[in-house]
Amino acid sequence: MSADADAILEAKGISLFPDILVNAGGVMVSHFEWVQNRSGLYWQLAQVEKELLERITAEAETIWQLADKYDVSFRTSAYIHALSRLGEALNDRGTRDYYNS
Repeated sequence: MSADADAILEAKGISLFPDILVNAGGVMVSHFEWVQNRSGLYWQLAQVEKELLERITAEAETIWQLADKYDVSFRTSAYIHALSRLGEALNDRGTRDYYNS
């Protein structure tokens, strides 16, 4: 969706969860498959659905809370959340190796 469409929907009081969150389910399930393949443990469909529901619900709640906290759209709050997680990962792993070449 374009920024123009975002503005039109916002003016009409319509809120939508952004595609970055809505499409995350497929990426999460792919990750579950990777984890299962690496560990040699295979989940039943009910377990995959349970794990997905827990994670996608937690992420949606976080995005909702950030949108409320900063008074921004869900799309902007999803970017805030994503960039925060990226920053945390860089802080945890450090960046020294990336910049010493």
